Order: sequence, then C-alpha cells, then structure tokens
Amino acid sequence: MMKSKKPAASIFQLDGVPAMSQAFPLALQHVVAMIVGCVTPAIIVAGAAGLDGTDRVYLIQAALVVSALSTLLQLFPLIKSPNHRTDHTFQLGCGLPVIMGVSFAYVPSMQAIAESFNVATILGAQLVGGIVAILVGLTVKKIRPLFPPIITGTVVFTIGLSLYPTAVNYMAGGTASPTYGSWQNWAVAAFTLAVVTGLNHFARGILKLASILMGVIAGYILAALFGMVSFASVAEAGMFQFPSPLHFGLTFEPSACVAIGLLFAINSIQAIGDLSATTVGSMDREPEDKELQGGIVMYGITNILGALAGGLPTATYSQNVGIVTTTRVINRCVLGGAALILLAAGLIPKFSALLTTIPQCVLGGATVSVFASITMTGIKLITSEELNYRNTSIVGLAAALGMGISQASGALAAFPAWATTIFGRSPVVVATITAVALNLILPKGRKQ
Repeated sequence: MMKSKKPAASIFQLDGVPAMSQAFPLALQHVVAMIVGCVTPAIIVAGAAGLDGTDRVYLIQAALVVSALSTLLQLFPLIKSPNHRTDHTFQLGCGLPVIMGVSFAYVPSMQAIAESFNVATILGAQLVGGIVAILVGLTVKKIRPLFPPIITGTVVFTIGLSLYPTAVNYMAGGTASPTYGSWQNWAVAAFTLAVVTGLNHFARGILKLASILMGVIAGYILAALFGMVSFASVAEAGMFQFPSPLHFGLTFEPSACVAIGLLFAINSIQAIGDLSATTVGSMDREPEDKELQGGIVMYGITNILGALAGGLPTATYSQNVGIVTTTRVINRCVLGGAALILLAAGLIPKFSALLTTIPQCVLGGATVSVFASITMTGIKLITSEELNYRNTSIVGLAAALGMGISQASGALAAFPAWATTIFGRSPVVVATITAVALNLILPKGRKQ
C-alpha cells in the first residue's frame, strides 16, 4: 500500500514544512520589508569609498548573499542541543524566526572609515567585531541578569521609536529624492498604509497574513501609474554572477577596529532585545539562554565569514521581528524561504534590481505599522513588570536620553568624533547604557 501524503505543517509552528502556497508569499513579504534596507548601506559605503560600478555591484551582491547565509545559519543551528532547559546545553545559531541583514547601525562609522581609509579597513574591523560578538555570546548567561524584561523592553521600545523617522522619511519619498515630501509620495504611502491596515483588520486567511506584501503590490501599481517606477537598473543588470571573496582584501586599522568593535558589542546586546521581542511577541515566552548564546555566537561567526566574503556587518532586522510578532507566523521554513529569495537576489543581479525598483514611499507606507508593532512589543515587555516609580524612572530616562541626544543636532559637537559616531547617532546605544546603569544603581524593593 502507498503511504499517505504527510500533511503540511502549520505556519504558526516553529518546525515542519508548510504548504508552498502559504509559505512563498509570506517569505516574499519578509524580503520586501528588508531588501532596500539591506542594500542601501552597501550603496552608501560604495559612494563614500568612491567605488566604481563593478566594485559597487560586488559590494551589493555580497551584502545580499551574506545576509541570506547568515539567516539560514541562525534559523537552522549547526549544533543543536537537546530540547530541554539545562545549564549545559549549547547550540550554534538561535533557531528562532529571525532575519539577518546589513545593519544601518554601522553606517555612520563605516562611512567615516570609507572616507578616511577604504572598504578593506571596514572589513578588517568587521572581522575583529565578529570576535567581540563571539566573546559576548559566550558570556551571555552571566550577563543576562543585567537585562531583565524592564531593560530589554526599554531597548525594544527605543528601537521602535528610532525607526519612526525612517518610516516617515520613506513615506515622503526618501531624503535623497528630488521629489521628497511631494503630494504624490504621500498619496501613494497613505494608500499603501490604508491597504495594509484594512487587510489587517478586515481580511482573513492569507490576505490578512500577507497584508504587508499585498499593500506593497497595491502601492507599487499606484506608484507605477504616477510614473514613479523605473526599470532602467533592471535593463543594465547582468543575469548571473557570483560574489568575489576577499575582493577588497582586509586591512586592520586600530581606530577603526575599536569603533566597529564597540558597535558589535552593543549590537550583540541589542540582539537580546530583538530575540526577546520575537519570542515574547510571537511565542508568549522569554528566549532561552541557549537561544541567546547560540544566536549571538553565530552572529559573530557569520560576520567573520561575511568580512572574508566582502559583505558588510549584519544584525537582526527589527522590521522583520515586527512582521513575525504581527502575524505570529514563526515557521522557520517560511523565513528560510525568504533567505533563499535573498540568495537568488544576490546571485541574479536582475532579480535584485527588480526588488529595488519599489519606491520608498511604498515601503514607508507598508512598514510604518510594523515599526509601531515593535514599539508595542517593547511596551508589552515593560508592563510585564510592576510599573513602580523605580521602573518608570528607568524607562523614562533611558528613552528620553536615547531619543533626545540622537535627535538634537550638534549636542555632542564638543566631543571627539568617535563619541559622536557611537553615542550621537544611535538612540539605542544611549538608552541601553542608561537603562542598565540605572537598574544597577537605583534601590530595589522600596515603595515609592
């Protein structure tokens, strides 16, 4: 007798293979949400370094390929520990539904290094940063008590707040666009947001789960009718091309290594917030120690490999965390499918170019609700603890200093350039340091 066909797994469970008809659009939704954010840092660095067309293509390709491989290694750990909680289990990779991509957190430092040195210096510093991340990951069990829900919630909350200006700038058309702020951009963004919101609240089934993708498609069509879509980059792109490992080489400059290394240490801690947001928002639990440790160690390893491959620093993508927490689709094969699409985009330049033709106003309208979801996940973490005077002081002061310093232009003008780069460009850095310090200093157990 023939064996009966094994039923497809649910997209709401971590393991198993779901139906392709459900998995593919949801995977594509993740790609659409992060493709421009993944490619843009490479474009910025290429411009700062004065790279020619060929080298620019290599840098963008490597960014996509490394992001895809990093995501796959996080989703499917190479060393899988037993499924129970003990202090002796270990895995290499978090095994959680996350997407890795080239991070904007490193852009200001990379831009400064590219202007003063070259891309090889960035990649050398990235390799050192990967080692720093591995060390943080190996000690995460010891330092995790420093990051209770009130702290990780504050970090996630600040991440969400810090993404709002990005969403609004995207909705307005992108700050580099000559049509920035035009009524056409806002009309397309508002239409896209209306489609996403409408499907989220009134649709059912796959239309609801893929609301962001449907919104992007609808907004893309409207933008095309306005003449806002150009296929020139698709016509110019090649059909197939492998990235070139060590194409730029590696150079180790101490000041660059220190600046990037510090950012890697901070982003390793920020990963605790992203992984916590993922599990709390979609699985109703805190991440296990082995998931945090495996995720951060793999984060370091993949960035070392990325430096050798010519890819820029990657990190967990908060907008994709938002999609996971919004839809509660946690199946790893869905996100693995997104990684394979990214890999195809990196190996097939025409495909990559097609994805980047999506106007920024469309992406802004589609992702602003995702960023709002991240913020609300942070609030959910914060409110899981008692909101006494001590805890509200920690959250309020951390968010105020983090957002305030980063938004006040020239607030750190009298400080060295490295201080401005590290503390003046990322509200998450200041908020994290402030929250941890206050949690250690302020007295506990006293009723206010």
